[in-house]
Amino acid sequence: MHAGNLRIEAKNVIVATGANREPRMPVLADQLDPAIVQLHSSEYRRPSQLREGGVLIVGAGNSGADIAMELVRERPTWLSGPDTGHVPVRIETAFARHVVFRIVRFVGLHVLTIRTPMGRKARRKFTSRGGPLVRVKPKDLSAAGVIRVPRTVGVRGGAPVLEDDGVLEVANVIWCTGFRHDLSWIDLPVFGEDGEPVHERGAATGAPGLYFVGLPFQYAAASDVLPGVGRDAAYIVKQLADRRSQPAPAMAAPST
Repeated sequence: MHAGNLRIEAKNVIVATGANREPRMPVLADQLDPAIVQLHSSEYRRPSQLREGGVLIVGAGNSGADIAMELVRERPTWLSGPDTGHVPVRIETAFARHVVFRIVRFVGLHVLTIRTPMGRKARRKFTSRGGPLVRVKPKDLSAAGVIRVPRTVGVRGGAPVLEDDGVLEVANVIWCTGFRHDLSWIDLPVFGEDGEPVHERGAATGAPGLYFVGLPFQYAAASDVLPGVGRDAAYIVKQLADRRSQPAPAMAAPST
């Protein structure tokens, strides 16, 4: 393994680079009119970063909903993407803090795992769409004047095109399209057809000694947040300890 000019050799490597490092931008972003201000959600700080005029927010998850609620106060705001569901209670209440969050934590750690049918089904949904809205509810968006529109699927005449073939003439686009983890630097046969590492609870199946921590749904829905990462890390450490305690392979006797 190389780190700058440094070459490091190790029997075991743990990749703990996290799941939210590189902003994910769709290809069609390069096709929009250059006059349109484009930001990824990770770059957005305040409304003054944008041009005067309407804004299309692509991605209807938590980041998209939060940003939409701020921007709709001063400009036309469209929120593009399917409904991802929402937490049915207000998280600011004492009931939510002391009851709901404990239930959610338990489900995320112990119910929605790769060991349960419910967890495997949830894993497929988590990888194809955003998580449920937590702070903002759909009715909050409607009441504030945010206009919900279908997915953004293309560009026509430099403007974004929606799934229903509608074209939005906007001055700004904010991409709330999530993040990706770039593992292209790993030159080992550990990736599946989808480009994701093939592993058993973080232990790479194609390269003994290579481990991952913090992958989305590595073992459970909570694997990329603190409660889940801690448990997954403890599992990997145990695998390392067990591997070290195993006797070294016997050397073949020299032929006479």
